[in-house]
Amino acid sequence: MTGRILMILMLAGLVALLAGCQTVSKQQTGALIGGAAGGVIGSQIGGGRGRTAAIIAGTLAGAAVGGSVGRSMDDVDRMRVSRTLETVPDRQSSTWRNPNTGHQYHATPTRTYRSSGQDCREYQVQAAMDGYPETINGTACRDASGRWVDV
Repeated sequence: MTGRILMILMLAGLVALLAGCQTVSKQQTGALIGGAAGGVIGSQIGGGRGRTAAIIAGTLAGAAVGGSVGRSMDDVDRMRVSRTLETVPDRQSSTWRNPNTGHQYHATPTRTYRSSGQDCREYQVQAAMDGYPETINGTACRDASGRWVDV
């Protein structure tokens, strides 16, 4: 029960932080979503104080990763990554340039497997944004409606 309360307090803190901004950026949205997902994942680990530590670590890690992804990718890019996961074999790549941002991406599924009855794929996205490289590593699983969702 303590873990749930702690997670709710951390999520409320993130929402309050973002509510103070007049405009919420993709980076902030990504950090909020990533933090929430990290906290939920952390709540599934261990028990007692170890569980609390896992929730905190998961929330912080998720916020950092989510902020990075939110900063660099828009809906067009996420759609292209999803299409890559759907159609491209492991260790082959899909490359595109986002016409709205000018950012260039190179997405590569690296491993396909099943987990808890779901199809899952690990992937890497290399991006060039305003001349600066960024690499995003992730794992996505197909949800009940057939969409690829980051885990």
